[in-house]
Amino acid sequence: MIHSNYINQKNRRMQNGPTAAVIKYDEGEAPRVTAQGSGDVARQILSLAEENDIYLQEDPGLLESLLDMDLGENVPPQLYSVIAEVLLLIEEMEKKY
Repeated sequence: MIHSNYINQKNRRMQNGPTAAVIKYDEGEAPRVTAQGSGDVARQILSLAEENDIYLQEDPGLLESLLDMDLGENVPPQLYSVIAEVLLLIEEMEKKY
């Protein structure tokens, strides 16, 4: 029997607390994972992002992939299109504000 609390993302978040991952992108280089965590670590990441006016993007699929990676690891090319969409969205937000 499969327990739904292991499949349902909302239930998983309620049990483990929030999750967060940080990517860094420098032009000409591959984006890489620079921070990640769940629970208290994720709350600290989110708090620091808010304090420093860093734009947050909620994408559960991308987040799950980033959490499976090692710190400092380059984001694989399969995720570039998703990362590019996030970067374009950030650029648009920065132009508006």
